[in-house]
Amino acid sequence: MEPAANTAQVPKKRGRKPKPKEDQQQQQQQQQSAGARMKEGRKAQQPSIDDKYTQWKSLVPVLYDWLANHNLVWPSLSCRWGPQLEQATYKNRQRLYLSEQTDGSVPNTLVIANCDVVKSRVAAAEHISQFNEEARSPFVKKYKTIIHPGEVNRIRELPQNSKIVATHTDSPDVLIWDVEAQPNRHAVLGATNSRPDLILTGHQDNAEFALAMCPTEPYVLSGGKDKLVVLWSIQDHITSSASDPATKSPGSGGSIIKKTGDGSDKATDGPSVGPRGIYQGHEDTVEDVAFCPSSAQEFCSVGDDSCLILWDARTGTSPAIKVERAHNADLHCVDWNPQDDNLILTGSADTSVCMFDRRNLTSNGVGLPVYKFEGHKAAVLCVQWSPDKASVFGSSAEDGLLNIWDYEKVGKKTERPTRAPSSPAGLFFQHAGHRDKVVDFHWNASDPWTVVSVSDDCDTTGGGGTLQIWRMSDLIYRPEDEVLAELEKFKSHVVSCASKP
Repeated sequence: MEPAANTAQVPKKRGRKPKPKEDQQQQQQQQQSAGARMKEGRKAQQPSIDDKYTQWKSLVPVLYDWLANHNLVWPSLSCRWGPQLEQATYKNRQRLYLSEQTDGSVPNTLVIANCDVVKSRVAAAEHISQFNEEARSPFVKKYKTIIHPGEVNRIRELPQNSKIVATHTDSPDVLIWDVEAQPNRHAVLGATNSRPDLILTGHQDNAEFALAMCPTEPYVLSGGKDKLVVLWSIQDHITSSASDPATKSPGSGGSIIKKTGDGSDKATDGPSVGPRGIYQGHEDTVEDVAFCPSSAQEFCSVGDDSCLILWDARTGTSPAIKVERAHNADLHCVDWNPQDDNLILTGSADTSVCMFDRRNLTSNGVGLPVYKFEGHKAAVLCVQWSPDKASVFGSSAEDGLLNIWDYEKVGKKTERPTRAPSSPAGLFFQHAGHRDKVVDFHWNASDPWTVVSVSDDCDTTGGGGTLQIWRMSDLIYRPEDEVLAELEKFKSHVVSCASKP
């Protein structure tokens, strides 16, 4: 993308300078006086963010099976589910990974939290909407803090062992953490950084966002400002520190990270491993990467050059397929369908989400999406397929919305005529609980239809962030005839109760 002629090129950053929620009162006063001035000269426009939010909150008991709202003093640019720890009668306990992106007055951190996920049809409808926006949730408890060298832009867990996470910061390295083995730290000014268990080297410039873990092998994929896509195997570190590489298989027991004492106590020093492969084909920053769910050798990447590239490590380091103009602007995110490995989603600054079928893509750069989903009003930051239904996916954007789509609903004539005609095709649920850009979200593989999402609230509520864990009502996604039968049963129950003296 060309910079505007009259402005200096500023490095693009999706998370702006963070602000804590401490100085809110002063900020609110400034906002109120500024808001009053703006209102004077403004005609009646779209309903304000606050109006929309108030309307959303009033509908929470109807739309959601469960919702928890957790106020963050510092914004988190990423949120991920870790392993499920225990199952109880009414709730399950699970690890949650997030971060604290600070202004330097205290260190940046990687946070490991324990989350109590309330089971389906347990929470009382009237209770889930009675939360205080400025409070922490009783369902989310900080378990461990890791002092991170630089702000955490992206967190990804290793599917084979979700106690191992990779992080991206504003550096060329990918940092690998064994979160159970790491000591718990107190994040105070001047504290030394925690030491990563492994450092993945190979980028020639900062790699800030593009990060993925392979579902089938302990492989890590990254992209950066150097326009490169880089592949590593964490196994290479285990085998290089073991006496006989042939005796170690990817699924072998013990910690996946072996320490190699190098006598240095520098904070970020530690064992490092070089890449398995470096892939060249992008002409601008690589913004996101994803593995093919069925093959550790196939992966894809998207970037600020508007390209979607498919790679096959077995055929070399050049693109296998390159879609030259997947969108009309920078691409921010990509995800590969875990239940149908022909389908790939991309999200862009042009506000749309595209679904590509790789069988329709050709190596000459031509590739039209199967469908273009248009329901956001600002840049799309994150897309992810649902683990619960192959045709369902979510997309979050700078407009503060997290949209849930089902491509099977596109073009279906069965939709009721009472539906709003302006409703975008395929869109069947809109999570509007955030009041600022939704920078990340993650479907829960252990708890069906449960999502964690996080917004960076620096523009609207005076800094900090909001973490929400939620599950839509099952009446929304279950088959229509099933839902109608249940409602009919409920109706007859209500009628029989009403007729009793």
